[in-house]
Amino acid sequence: MNEKLSYGKIILRPLEPEDLDLLYQWENNTEIWEVSNTKTPFSKHILAQYLLESAKDIYETKQLRLIIETSDKKPVGAVDLFDFEPFHMRAGVGILIHKSDDRKKGYASDALQALSNYSFEILGLRQLYANITSDNWGSIQLFEKSGFTQSGIKKNWIKTFSGWKDELFYQKFLG
Repeated sequence: MNEKLSYGKIILRPLEPEDLDLLYQWENNTEIWEVSNTKTPFSKHILAQYLLESAKDIYETKQLRLIIETSDKKPVGAVDLFDFEPFHMRAGVGILIHKSDDRKKGYASDALQALSNYSFEILGLRQLYANITSDNWGSIQLFEKSGFTQSGIKKNWIKTFSGWKDELFYQKFLG
């Protein structure tokens, strides 16, 4: 595997057809819908189509999802590049460590470092950004530890069942 896709305890790998059941489980977990901005469940058919599309080049689709695997090949989550803008040399980042038992083990910070290395050295990006709700302390700590700094706030940006939340805008300049 490319050294640019590994760091510390993890390896980032492309999606494979055998990831269908895993994606189905992750994408339909209502506990994470708020952070993923999802409102409806995904069918296996739709996810199978997504897997087919994922083989296309990031320059065509403007997005890339990679599975986060431990050194013993256990998939623990996924990291996404989205809104890929090669002209402006930037992309958004989203990350998921699915099971709470796998959190706080360094997998997410290692994945962000591997993704930063790949984004800079292979894709030639200048910056990455993330949108995080103001009450998501775990993500705030993760991104700040990974070199992202808060550069803005969107007031009352995210509507939830319990009211409105602010969304924080984080950036990391690469290189």
